[in-house]
Parts: sequence; structure tokens; C-alpha cells
Amino acid sequence: MGFREHAAPVRRILGIVLGLLLIGGVLYVVAFQGQDHPETTATKTVRGVIGSEKSEFFRDPDVVKALAAKGYTVKTETSGSWAMDQLALKEFDFAFPSSSEPAKEVAAAAGLKGAQETKPFFSPLVVIARPGAAKVLADNGLAKMTGTHSGTLLMGPFLTASGEDRTWQQLPGSAAHAELTGTVFIKTTDPSSSNSGALFLAATSNVANGNTVVADDAGIARTAPLMRKLISVQGALEPSTDDPFRAFISGSGEPLILVYESQVASLLMQKQDPGDMVVLYPDTTVNSAHTFVPLTERARELGTLLATDPRLRELAVLRGFRPQEGVAEFTAATAPHTAYLNTGLTGIRQVGTPTVKILMALAQRAKGQGDTP
Repeated sequence: MGFREHAAPVRRILGIVLGLLLIGGVLYVVAFQGQDHPETTATKTVRGVIGSEKSEFFRDPDVVKALAAKGYTVKTETSGSWAMDQLALKEFDFAFPSSSEPAKEVAAAAGLKGAQETKPFFSPLVVIARPGAAKVLADNGLAKMTGTHSGTLLMGPFLTASGEDRTWQQLPGSAAHAELTGTVFIKTTDPSSSNSGALFLAATSNVANGNTVVADDAGIARTAPLMRKLISVQGALEPSTDDPFRAFISGSGEPLILVYESQVASLLMQKQDPGDMVVLYPDTTVNSAHTFVPLTERARELGTLLATDPRLRELAVLRGFRPQEGVAEFTAATAPHTAYLNTGLTGIRQVGTPTVKILMALAQRAKGQGDTP
């Protein structure tokens, strides 16, 4: 065999060896890069059902990255908080309603006893208003302005006006604002399925019940007629706060809309244009403590992570939520936006909620679906 004939097989063998070394090197880099930077790889996929007001939080690329750094890929779909217990909960690893009351119903429906619920953050309810509407309310003693874009809704006088079926035209000064017509009301969500609508009834029924939580059939009977007026005047009810809020921002929708403070704060901190918005904090309110319910072992630690991880707490604040025991965090982050936000909740009376049974009875009566609890 000549030199050329001998060299060809040698080159082929060397080529094969070099190719194997190259492949091995690539595999080594991939494997060990993952070990050196575990934050780049999420190892556990969990599915959850959440209130719509948390959709933007879980879609935030920074939140996705922060969760991946802790080993989670989180996939979500939305539902009214009070309707979650009616879902096929076996399809989810966690539920994340907007308050603790529906969380109890979810845990019971899932057959869980002693579920390790976590409340990572909360948000007060607010009423967003057009400037003309806010001015007319303030001029007629139904609200008090604290700035150009902020104020307090005086629940007692407002509910008195609602009970009398007061129209905008009956309020002096409304003629200057052509958009203010018909009965004065706050657009809410469906109180039988959505948390914000249910908590609106909790707060308003408290005021109507002599500043006392409704706790029995007599209390339901006393407050149900007014609750019915507050809800029936709205016509079709929304399933979540997301659509009414977006409609308001786009320049359409009703002049008074109930939303979560987090939706307003998130808009401001994401440097989006709030338009001609005035934020009215009801002087009597129920805070919405977003409650994480793990339904499978896979999601057991996720709620704690959302509550305690510094990066995730920071991102929750940037989406407008108030972390539990995080007053300083929220105040610092929202300092540039105090023209709209009452960061210290000054002058706001926070009240308790009725039991689930009482609250759902109020919701049914408010929708005209029964005269007994």
C-alpha cells in the first residue's frame, strides 16, 4: 500500500475522533452551563387558575424569568374568584382567587383539609371616575377631592343618593357634562362570581347596616333592597374588572367604575397614560387579600415563594400589589404617583366581610334571585 492509500484511512479515523470530541465538548458545555446558571432552566411546570387582575403579573417577562430562576414555569387561565370552586380543579396545580373567602370554597371543593394557603399580597378597591363626574360628586357632598386626580368617595351620602334613585341630572352642576346622564351608579362586576363585586356588597352592606357586618337573616333583610338597587341599575354585569378598566382607559365605559388599586398603580408604574382619571377611595372598604391555594404537591411551595422572595415581591409591587407587611416597599415604589394614590390609606375605614353564606345570599338578593338566604 502506498503512502496516499495509507494516509486516507488515517485521516478518516482522525476526523471521526475529532467529531466525537467536538460533540462531547458541546454536551459538556450545555450540561455544566446549566449547573453554573440554574436560573436559566425551569424544571417544574404548574398550571393555575387566577383572578384576571393578576394576568399581567404572571405574563410579565421579568416575573417569568424570576420564577424560572426558582425552577417554575407557571401557566395560568382566569376565572371569577367566586366561580373557581365550580371548575374541574383536578386540572390545576393551584388556585389564586382575589380574597380569602372564595379560597376557602376552593379548598373545600378540592377536598383539601388544612391547605397551606398563602396571602402574598393585597389590594384595596377603588372607584375610577371621569373628572366631571368626580367634581359633580364632590360639589354635591358625595365625595371629597384631595387633589386633581384623587379623592374619597363618601359612602354614606353616596348610598343615600343611590337609595333615592338619584340621577345625574338632579345633581347641580351636571349640566356642564353631557356624558353624565341617567341614574348615578358605580359599575361593578357580578357579585355572585367575581371577588370585587362581592366585596363591594360587603362594604356597602356594612354601611347600610349601621356600620356593622351583616351577620344574620335580619341584616340581609335590612340591606337587600339597597343592594338590589346598586346592582340592578347596572344592566349586564361583567365577569371581571379587566374589561371595564380597559374600556375606561380607552375613553369609553361608565363614568364611575369599581376596580382594584393594583390596576391603577400598575398602569402608573408601567408609565402608561392614565388619561383623564380620578381615583376615589371609598371611605369604607374591604381589602382584597389575594390568596394562593396549592392544589397539588407540585405547587406547594410556590405561594410561599411569591410571598417571600425579594425579587418576586419587588415585581408584585411594580404591578401595583401591596405585599403583606410591605408598606414601606409599596410607598417607596409609588412615591412618584401620589397625585393618584392614597398610599397610606389615610381616612379609609377597613371593615370585615360577612361569612361566605351571608355574602352569597346578599349577592343573590342583589341580583333578584331569591328572597331568602
